[in-house]
This record gives sequence, C-alpha cells and structure tokens, in this order.
Amino acid sequence: MINNSLCLKTNSIETSLRWKGSDEQIATNRMQIERCLHDLNTSFHVIKHRDYGIALASGGEVLPTGDYPCSGLIPALKPEWLGSDEFKKDHNTNYAYQAGAMANGISSVDLVTALARKGYLACFGAAGLPLARVEEAIVKLQANLTNAPYAFNLIHSPSEPQLERECVELYLKYGIKTLEASAFMNLTPNLVYYRAAGLSQNSDGQIIAKNHIIAKISRREVAELLMKPAPEKMLRDLVMQGKITEEQAALACKVPVAGDITVEADSAGHTDNRPLVCLLPFIQEIRDRIQSEYQYQKNIRVGAAGGISTPNAVLAAFMMGADYVVTGSVNQACLESGTSETVKASLAQADIADVAMTPAGDMFEMGVKVQVLKRGTLYAMRAQKLYDMYREYNSIDEIPAVERQKIEKEFFQKDLDSVWNETVAYFEKRDPNQINRAINNPKKKMALIFKWYLGKSSRWASAGMQERKPDYQVWCGPAMGAFNEWTRGSYLEKPENRHVVDVAYHLMRGAAYLFRLRLLNMLSVNYATHHGTYKIINSITI
Repeated sequence: MINNSLCLKTNSIETSLRWKGSDEQIATNRMQIERCLHDLNTSFHVIKHRDYGIALASGGEVLPTGDYPCSGLIPALKPEWLGSDEFKKDHNTNYAYQAGAMANGISSVDLVTALARKGYLACFGAAGLPLARVEEAIVKLQANLTNAPYAFNLIHSPSEPQLERECVELYLKYGIKTLEASAFMNLTPNLVYYRAAGLSQNSDGQIIAKNHIIAKISRREVAELLMKPAPEKMLRDLVMQGKITEEQAALACKVPVAGDITVEADSAGHTDNRPLVCLLPFIQEIRDRIQSEYQYQKNIRVGAAGGISTPNAVLAAFMMGADYVVTGSVNQACLESGTSETVKASLAQADIADVAMTPAGDMFEMGVKVQVLKRGTLYAMRAQKLYDMYREYNSIDEIPAVERQKIEKEFFQKDLDSVWNETVAYFEKRDPNQINRAINNPKKKMALIFKWYLGKSSRWASAGMQERKPDYQVWCGPAMGAFNEWTRGSYLEKPENRHVVDVAYHLMRGAAYLFRLRLLNMLSVNYATHHGTYKIINSITI
C-alpha cells in the first residue's frame, strides 16, 4: 500500500453517503493528491478507498449506495472568488486585493501599472512628493492604463492643509476615481469635498458615487467619522464656496464619507501596532451598527492591512470576514517599487523583529510615530534622540554645545545654520507660512530643522546614497520578516526575482489552496504537505 500521508483521525465523521464513479477519477498517491489540491478549478470528494485509505475523487456521483464511503466535498475555489464581489465591481478589479500606498513614490508608476494590468488594485504613493511629480504620475498612468484599476494616495497633512487641498483639487481635475486616505486623525473638508463632488443620482433614485475613498484607520473614533455621512456644516461651507452643488450636499448626507475602511493593524509607517485579530472584528461591529442606523444603499466594506504577507495571513483575514486585503511592506522589496536596490537587499534580509517605532517626520511635533526597519541603520535611534531634544529644549540655542556638535557631525553632517537656510529655501517654494510661523517661534524653528533630517532620511534611502546608509529611513513592518521566512528556499527568496504580480498571485492562490487544507481538517482528515503551508513554485502552474 502506498503511503500518501493522508489519514483519517480517530474521531472521523461517520456518513451514510457513498461515492460512485470510475477508478480513473480517484487520486490515491501523494503526487496525485497534491495535484488535486492545487487544481483550484475542480471540486473533489473525500472518500475512503478500500486499498489506499483516504483518497480524492473528481466527478462521479454521491448516492445512498455507491462504491466508496464519502465524508465530504472540497469545492473549487479560485483566488478571484475570495473577498467581496462588490469591492471588485466598484474598483474594476479581478481580485479583492490592494497594494497600499508607500510614500515618496515607492508605490511607483511601474508598480501600479504592473498590478493594474493583471486586475489588481494598487495605489500610487503620492505622499511626500511635490504636486508636479504627482501630476506627472497621473498623466503617465492615464496614458498607460485603459479601463484598469488604480488609486492615488492622500495623506493627512495637519501642518500643511494647503498641500492637502491642492492634492484633492488635482485629483478632481484629472478625474481620479479612487483615493486612499491615510493617517487621518480627523475628518477634513478636503476629504469631504472629494467624496461629495462625485455624487449624483440616476432616474431610479440610486445614488451614484463616482469618487471612491478607501480609508486606512486603526482607531474607533476615526472609523466612525469616516463611516458616517459628512457633517452638515462642512457640506454647507462647501456649497457656499461653490465647491459642490446643493444636490450633492443632500446626497452626501445619505452615503458614508468612505465606502471602504481598511483596518490597519501592525503595519509599516504610521501605525498603532494593533493586533489584527482584535481590531478587525471590533471595526466590523462598528460598521454593522452604523450600517443598521443609516441604512445605506451599499454596505460599507471593511478590509484588512498590516501583517498581510503570507498565504496564511491572507486566508486568516478573509476567514475573519475581511472584504479585501491590503499589502504594503512586501511590495517595497519588489523590482517595480520606487526605492533603491540597496534598500530592497536590506528588506530581503529582514526578520520579524528587525523593526522599530520612531518619530514621524510629517507629524513630528505631535509625537506621532512610524514603524521602520532597524536592521543595518541607526535612523530609529537618531530620530528618537532628536525628538527627545525637541521635548527637552525650547530652541536650538538651548542645546548644549557638545550635544549640538555631535548631531551636526553625526546626524546632519553639516552645521544647523546651513540646515536652516536650506529649510527656508525649501518652504519658500512649498509653503511659506511654515517659515513665517517659525521666525518668531524658536520651538517651531527647531522642529523644522530636525524635520530636515527626518525628511531627507527617506530620500537618501530611496536614492540609495551609500554615504548616508546609517541614516536610511525605511518604512517596514514585521510582515517583511514573515514574507522572507515563507519565501526561503524558493525563487522569491532573492530580491532580483521579486515582482509585485508574482507576490500577489502566490498570496491569493496560496490562501485558496490553504482553505482546501483547512476543509480537510474540518472533515477530520490530516494531510501532511510542506508543513501545512503553500509551496511557492517556479512556474505559474503546478
């Protein structure tokens, strides 16, 4: 008898049903059974073979009388079937999968284009880029992609509200249909403007939302603001400013600000390090309550992000009821991302524990933190040192001479007066109000000088400047380490082989495959294969 590593548990379910068919339809040995499980387009019955024990049978019939006892069915399950059909319909995708935005164009035009052409939604990383660069990306994507899904990022900019407003106006000008809102702590008029400006009503009374918002959140209070209709005062102000019509304001009272809510758990960049298994069900309950209260024509969808980097994580998210999944860190390590080869090589070596929380450059004064890679860089420690000095002193002049000389030599590699001159030149073009507020506010001036280092550090990393490698700021979550461990020994282990489409394909296909293994477990069947995980193969089909 061939040992096929498939066996009944002692507590197997007794059944009176029997399968009837030909022996050619039965998979009995390990290789045959493995092929069956990977054939996601075909359903299989689990039977007990008189000679081989547990086997899988395709086709045939299940009757009260037949050739072999049948304990259950392993249905066909294509990766396209996972998640919300409404998500796929609204965003014109083949999969309930999104590649989230990574700032400074790390989620590049090439990355978005590659995924869009295969039916995956991806978001261009507009945060941190000048509007001219964002506009250039819009023009390129609209020229390259016809009827394909893509989105653009809008990051909350509490210290630069003008930049946030100009970004929204740019998206409306070019007819960008999907916006990923990130790092918002409150609802802003800019977000409401984008949503309301795309609302209309057809002859059947159905509300048509041309502009979709996918909002990344990790806090209850923010989730509730985005799930509810826009505040009437904001809508009235927008009407008075001529931004939206009276009809659009009325329709905005009947839809949520964001139709998709991404629950962001322990992710790269801005994160509260929340565990997904706690946060996702919590936000889903809030969604259900608000949906019941407002009776929206379309249900709010809730997706999962943070730690999504293996098929097991993808499956876990879908089994918890996520409507879609969002990946981040793993895409940064792919060939199409807009960061340097040096960073990609470092990411490919990262372990789960090789990350740290450190002050965020865009929300430095507020004490907001981001999660970054700590392996091979001193950035996390140095950024924290600058924030501690900001908290302790009221101006640059109060910093002891020894401390100032140390950070000038090791962190900035130039004197702070030169840094201030560069900062002034930068903001005179970007936002002169920043300099005006700092002239008579030494604390504000110190913050802008320190933010020079925090802002430059991510650009040094993206550019691959070897002389500044100790100062690289690389946004990264523990998902990167989990991905590296999962891909070890496969062609995806090497950074030069990592493509965003391959990664998305294996994550979604692997989740579907693992679901079939879990169904076998539920039928009281143990199947030992690749330590219970999905094996990455070199070819696209097994």
